[in-house]
Amino acid sequence: MEKRYVLALDQGTTSSRAIVFDRRGRIRGSAQHPFRQVYPQPGWVEHDPREIASSQLGVMVEAMVSSGVSPDEIDSIGITNQRETTVVWNKKTGEPLCNAIVWQCRRTAAMIDELCGHPDVAAMVRAKTGLVPDAYFSASKMRWILDNVEGARELADAGELAFGTVDSWLVWCLTAGAVHATDVTNASRTMLFDIHEGRWDAELLELFGVPASTLPDVRPSSADYGVTAYPGLPAGIPIRGVAGDQQAALFGQCCFSAGRAKNTYGTGCFLLMHTGERAVESAHGLVTTIAASAPGAQGIEYALEGSVFVAGALIQWLRDELDIIGSAAESEALAASVQDTAGVYVVPAFTGLGAPYWDAQARGAIFGLTRGATRAHVVRAALESLAFQVADVARTMEQDAGIVIDQLNVDGGASANDLLMQMQSDILNAQINRPVVIESTALGAAFLAGLNTGFWESLQEIRAMREPDEHFLPAMDEATREERMAGWHDAVRRVLTD
Repeated sequence: MEKRYVLALDQGTTSSRAIVFDRRGRIRGSAQHPFRQVYPQPGWVEHDPREIASSQLGVMVEAMVSSGVSPDEIDSIGITNQRETTVVWNKKTGEPLCNAIVWQCRRTAAMIDELCGHPDVAAMVRAKTGLVPDAYFSASKMRWILDNVEGARELADAGELAFGTVDSWLVWCLTAGAVHATDVTNASRTMLFDIHEGRWDAELLELFGVPASTLPDVRPSSADYGVTAYPGLPAGIPIRGVAGDQQAALFGQCCFSAGRAKNTYGTGCFLLMHTGERAVESAHGLVTTIAASAPGAQGIEYALEGSVFVAGALIQWLRDELDIIGSAAESEALAASVQDTAGVYVVPAFTGLGAPYWDAQARGAIFGLTRGATRAHVVRAALESLAFQVADVARTMEQDAGIVIDQLNVDGGASANDLLMQMQSDILNAQINRPVVIESTALGAAFLAGLNTGFWESLQEIRAMREPDEHFLPAMDEATREERMAGWHDAVRRVLTD
């Protein structure tokens, strides 16, 4: 039967999705299911690996059935996943030893301070991994499991334990234990991987006490990850693409070369700029990470990554806590009902401020209120704060990389807000490109798989088949832009504690 589709498995922090894409990159069918969030203690976050697997394998079948697609028509599978979340299982039985420790979990913060507190150690970690030592990444989560789960250290020393991020757990499950592998993008988020040499690093493994025998084989993002062999699932479908969610989105947005950038507007924002084969070291606390590459790439490709902590979460706060909007969609119409913010600025530092400020103790505030300020002005100022924050990260990236961002590709839920996209274009002074298919993360995983099999022949074919983007062009004069940014930076200074 003719291979007409690629199946993308998108395993996220709160739900698992599967999307069937056709040769034109259009969605033929999809399915999504949430799964349980486990909070054993304040600051601790866990997932049951069995629920991750069962929800993901379930939607895989559901997406095919609901769209009327036969397994024989599926060319290949691409996987994208929540990054840094750590799973450990028994190689012999395939059973998880404990719940997965989620990327959000802060239980190992003190361990990071203890192991990486010396400036020389922190510098070594940063130089090799491109990461700032933090509990966010996988290494300390692995160490915690070895130190605290009964029998874990003994099994690891006996070579019977497997560690992995969520992608490698899914690959293991899908191939019925035949393949224990991860891709370079996920490996680069563990804090155990030398992103310059492209391998697990012995010095880092010793620092965190993680045996090399527990770790997956590291492969390119577009490569052979075995075939499906899980009982009850369609057998023999090749798994040919794997990438962490933000790198998959960068690829799905066709940011294949240095200077191309994308921003995902989710609960927070993730801004990534491709830097080619140059690993740019940030002077502003941004993360240097590995980008997903197409088959045939000559070397490792890299990206700079910066995060805005609060984006869509700010709109939720306006709705749920302040109760000044009834729905997220209402924010656009209400903000558009006034010409400007009447001097109001919202600084959404609910959990501190990230790049380029890095003040964990900063807290949110609203400035510039007068008797004439209305809820419409506050909502407009909230939307504008998202554009300001993204612009701050983008300007920092430009300084680090020496590359001007004149176009920014966007995706994520809030990218559907036309007013916000125009604000972003005005504040950043750049063209904003919004694709018709905004499922960039899943599409990137599909592209990586289909390029490996020849379902799609080249990056040029992928670029050519994209639906025409919607474009937003700057319409703000330079004087107004500078005035607005100056007001924003003054508001930020008022909440900084340093």
